[in-house]
Amino acid sequence: MIDSHTHLHVCKPDDAELVAAAVGAGVTRMLTVGTNGATCRAALQAAERYPQVFAAIGRHPNEATGFDDGHLAELQALAEHPRCVAIGETGLDYFRDHAPHEDQRRAFDAQIELARATGKPLVIHTRAADDDTIATLREQAADLEVILHCFSMPDRLDECVAQGWWISFAGNVTYPKARDLAAAAQRVPGERLLVETDAPYLTPQVVRKHRNEPAFVVHTARFVAQQRRIEYEQLEQLVEHNAAAVFGW
Repeated sequence: MIDSHTHLHVCKPDDAELVAAAVGAGVTRMLTVGTNGATCRAALQAAERYPQVFAAIGRHPNEATGFDDGHLAELQALAEHPRCVAIGETGLDYFRDHAPHEDQRRAFDAQIELARATGKPLVIHTRAADDDTIATLREQAADLEVILHCFSMPDRLDECVAQGWWISFAGNVTYPKARDLAAAAQRVPGERLLVETDAPYLTPQVVRKHRNEPAFVVHTARFVAQQRRIEYEQLEQLVEHNAAAVFGW
């Protein structure tokens, strides 16, 4: 099994225990995602230390205030690291008022171009900004591998799939009230499917009293397998193949 999106720098306990627990649960690869300069460096350090860990380098939309050429230069330098396999997470977040929309869009545009320059996939965060996110990706990222992390647009699934974007489901797909997400997990084409934790957030329902961690991706994967009416081992092979294809690990 793989975890296509986690944040080791925010998780507890320390990285060594988190990775060991994940390996014990059958997780062979995980992508830890930076959200600013400091956390991107932490992601790369974890990727250097553990062979199961790879890094994504980006500036989260909620941390895009004042994004300028200096921030872009920092990301460009970090993205050259051999353990960096993706750019992001980037995108638009209109749900929280953490960064001006203009700054978010500037950071988003810059990271699309960085993904193009590096030949690496683009990891997308979008919240309460579906129309603008989809329009931006259609206009500017048509030639890129795009991963819609923590997929949250079940009513837009068909058009996202038509664009060839990857659809990654986090633990919230398992929540009893998330029937629309569960239906989307059933319908998404297998060749576009990924699973993730987004740890330490969005703990799967069966372990929801706990703080999320990469090992718990297996619970989300089991749920998705049930929705798709396939064996867990089939889903495991599918998402491992997909993650290797998009991340090149």
